[in-house]
Amino acid sequence: MGTISKNLIISLIISFACLDLYSETHTVKMLNQGATGVMVFEPAFLKINVGDTVTFESTDAAHNSASIPGMIPSGASPWNGQLSRDISVTFEIPGVYGYQCTPHAMMAMVGVIQVGDDNSNLETSKNVAVQFKSTFVMNQTRLDEYLAKIN
Repeated sequence: MGTISKNLIISLIISFACLDLYSETHTVKMLNQGATGVMVFEPAFLKINVGDTVTFESTDAAHNSASIPGMIPSGASPWNGQLSRDISVTFEIPGVYGYQCTPHAMMAMVGVIQVGDDNSNLETSKNVAVQFKSTFVMNQTRLDEYLAKIN
């Protein structure tokens, strides 16, 4: 292996290592009662960078975090955490992500994460939200309010 190849490999390794230095971990609490009402994620809206991780913390029992089908960017991996368990999700693909607490979705226990500045799946997410929120028995505007924060 020549000097140029070794230097290129070393440069790539250093570049990828530096990416981890700049990624952040955010915490979202899963709550029965929060500052904005009952059955909430706190914070329920986040804007993060590509490569950041969100830990959904099981602060109160019987909650989970799961992506909402159709409300994640193309190519992104869905997630479905277990009840009463923390789950950490690293967001590698920019875009809009909608998520829910599966057993409390009808109570509008939902949240939105914007990853980076790409909002190319926002309209698709809004269209999915129209159908999804039709199952809400309370807080019918909650999901719309979170989606409205995307810039």
